[in-house]
Amino acid sequence: MEKGFAKANATRIIALAVLLFLCLGASIWALLVGSSSLPVGEAFQALFGSGDPTSVRIVQQIRLPRILAGLLAGASLSLAGLFMQTNLGNIMASPSTLGVTNAAVFGANLSIIVLSGGTLATGNNANAIPGSVNPFLASSMALLFAVISVLLVLGLSTIRRFSPNVVVLAGIAIGAVWTGLTTFLQFFATDVGLSAAVVWSFGDLGRATYTDCIIMAVVLFASAIFFFILSWKYNAMLGGEGYARSIGVNVGRIRFISLLLASLLTAVSVSRIGLIGFIGIICPHAMRRILGSNHRYLIPASILSGSLLLVFADTLARTFAGGSSVPVGAVTSIIGAPFFLYLIFAKKGEPECLN
Repeated sequence: MEKGFAKANATRIIALAVLLFLCLGASIWALLVGSSSLPVGEAFQALFGSGDPTSVRIVQQIRLPRILAGLLAGASLSLAGLFMQTNLGNIMASPSTLGVTNAAVFGANLSIIVLSGGTLATGNNANAIPGSVNPFLASSMALLFAVISVLLVLGLSTIRRFSPNVVVLAGIAIGAVWTGLTTFLQFFATDVGLSAAVVWSFGDLGRATYTDCIIMAVVLFASAIFFFILSWKYNAMLGGEGYARSIGVNVGRIRFISLLLASLLTAVSVSRIGLIGFIGIICPHAMRRILGSNHRYLIPASILSGSLLLVFADTLARTFAGGSSVPVGAVTSIIGAPFFLYLIFAKKGEPECLN
């Protein structure tokens, strides 16, 4: 019995080491791929600030922030998806469950169309877009409305019994409202404002800066530490609410805080790089299938797998496009859609639940 347990833990540790190695490999590949091909030696020299000034600028100002953003955003979305699924008891739960992404899109559209571009600032002058649309304002507004949406959904859920079904239904309803408001804005937008808003919604790691990476890293690190410390409570919740309460777990409080943090992880990532779909569903579920349901291993595995998938998808998109900046959200959707269909039709058409 003990030997079997030790062997299982050793297998999980090996799996985590393999994921870490693959993340490192994907990052190195991403460092070398682009419109300007760089030899391995030159790329590593540029990484540390030596060698050709042009190569240093390409690596340090363009590729490195993009890679860091992919690692951090992928990890954040995957971790958020893991705890959405655990707390809502359904593997098809994802960062969009609470309407976070819908709210972020509305905030960005409001900024671009009304406040900094489009309707009030550019009219139909296409040449005015680069100088009028403020990326920082767009991401800040996206984050603000995403947080407002989270608080609104969780607040409404506490009016009745704070259960997974109530949270999901409230999230769907609030998300529909944000989508309707976004459509309303886009209907009255000028051609220029509408184009700018649509372009923003594309998931694009190329827009990330070092400041964005620092913000995402702080939120990710703090959330991961919190989740890991309470991993035994999440393991207990997998046995059902009754069992968790019988061993002293305050299920309602844990669920509220966890969903808030998961939504914050999503909001920060979406507000910085746009919409990235399916990572929050694919990675946690795949890791659960491979490693089991112990959150001590699921947390780092979800982080690493999310980072790996997003960096790989972004590099794949740039490879196929000859170095151009193709929206990575499209690639993750193409990869994720078949997997999502598998989840829908699993077990004779019934959604799989964790509890």
